[in-house]
Amino acid sequence: MSTSAASFARKVWAIVVKDVTAELRTWEMVSAMLVFSLLAVLVFSFALDLQGGLARAAAPGVLWATLAFAGNLGLGRSLAREQHSGCIDGLLLAPVDHSAIFFGKAIGNLLAIGVVGIVLLPVLTVLLDAPLIRPQIILVTLLGAIGYAAAGTLLATMAINTRAREVMLPVLLLPLAMPALIAAVQATAWLIEGGALTEVRNWIGLLVAYDLIIVAVSMLLFGHVVRE
Repeated sequence: MSTSAASFARKVWAIVVKDVTAELRTWEMVSAMLVFSLLAVLVFSFALDLQGGLARAAAPGVLWATLAFAGNLGLGRSLAREQHSGCIDGLLLAPVDHSAIFFGKAIGNLLAIGVVGIVLLPVLTVLLDAPLIRPQIILVTLLGAIGYAAAGTLLATMAINTRAREVMLPVLLLPLAMPALIAAVQATAWLIEGGALTEVRNWIGLLVAYDLIIVAVSMLLFGHVVRE
């Protein structure tokens, strides 16, 4: 690893550690996401009142709808906290490349979404009798969460200074994330029914392509967004 790459990685890691440490002090963001997710799953479970194969068929939609809305809630709170505390201004004044700030923030948001996913998978496995705790499904969940966190980090930064940021973020994020959400739902549905990973390679390919494109575009645009 070159010196510049090592320096970049250290800066990203420092931002991730800062965000994780701040969250561990209060559990403000993750606790809100978890409470919302569990309540949403319970509402879906009782409202649908499905059993057997029908419950398993509904599991992918319930999983990704819950992750999407919980992620949206967490992303909004994360950047709002940074703005209120003045941390984002301090980061922008520091001798740190804006792309390092983006990666640090995106990884922090990804970890929060990952915690929700770790809780949701076993809960949905029990409530909907769906075999969601499988390596293939965990891989799909990770790929979907990466793109969602990257897109959400950029758009939350764009919306942070708007009056209606709580409204603007989901309005912007959900349409942009729709390709990843559709691919994740389709791949998860196929894998729940016992399909092999090779049988969903097109959906996996779409998720990987989406992640690469959205991370690259977000990294390039983040500097322009934070300077506005």
